[in-house]
Amino acid sequence: MKIAVDAMGGDYAPKEVVLGACQALQQFPEIEEIVLVGDEAQIKPFIDEQVKDRLSIVHTDEVIGMNEHPATAFRQKKQASVRLATDLVRDGHCDGIVSCGSTGAQMASAIFRLGRIKGIKRPAIAVLLPTLQGPKLLVDAGANTQVDPDNLLDFATMGAIYMQLLTGQPAKVALINNGAEEEKGSDLTQATYQLLKKSKLNFIGNIEGREITEGTADVMVCDGFTGNVILKTLEGFGKNIFKLLKREIEKSARYKIGALLLKPAFYGLKDTMDPKAVGGAPLLGVKGVSIVCHGNSDATAVVNGILVAKECIEARLIAQIEAAVSTDGTEE
Repeated sequence: MKIAVDAMGGDYAPKEVVLGACQALQQFPEIEEIVLVGDEAQIKPFIDEQVKDRLSIVHTDEVIGMNEHPATAFRQKKQASVRLATDLVRDGHCDGIVSCGSTGAQMASAIFRLGRIKGIKRPAIAVLLPTLQGPKLLVDAGANTQVDPDNLLDFATMGAIYMQLLTGQPAKVALINNGAEEEKGSDLTQATYQLLKKSKLNFIGNIEGREITEGTADVMVCDGFTGNVILKTLEGFGKNIFKLLKREIEKSARYKIGALLLKPAFYGLKDTMDPKAVGGAPLLGVKGVSIVCHGNSDATAVVNGILVAKECIEARLIAQIEAAVSTDGTEE
């Protein structure tokens, strides 16, 4: 197994990305090689001597920044690190790509260099969210702001396949809406409801925002605009809840004593809510494993992103989606 890593993508690249790649090689002996794509002079100082024999570098000094228009930069920067890393997958040199850089640039690279799976019109980002019932899947988490009912059916189908591969159990699918009733919502959600209802998926109906973290559904489907707002809201809540707790604890000596006793529980909760624990999200619907990581990923998050890529490769996720998705977007 070989994985390409965009070494220049992300707020803390290349240092944290390279450190994460080295740690991943130490943790996952199944990975034969990681190919770091980026500026060789910047990458080399951070390579761990213990794993250097399993690392290689594809040099390029072009990077697509977070502030650049993804489609324009993709066309103009033909040697951009995320594009070259994607080409390694397209050409069969690597089995998957991991990037912490511009999501839009990674989307463009995946669509135009890898291509879409037959029957899938739009790829979607699938993110695991912490819930009371364990991690559950949100699709789409930001790839598509404008969708139609067929797109949402595709997202549901691909999400159900991915979640079943992770858990070994058939996935319960729900549509995120502003009401539980079938007739609630926009024209888009009402039409999507009917498609999901007629599909072969295990569709359990609509869920409202408050049910997302309850873990009612294994796969939660929505457009990318809604999904990204949900994702960022939960990330912000996870970070700020501990600030609020600290503020309250500091009001009383009794609270401080109690907090010391509960410290392990607080750390456990913090780990559960930490986006770094997830690491990366697969871009479902393209003909290759492409893992999207958070822009502010540190080495730990990069390790977990590479782990997601490894699991997708081992589970033959792309082949599973290709086999399961028919021309009308339902599961066989």
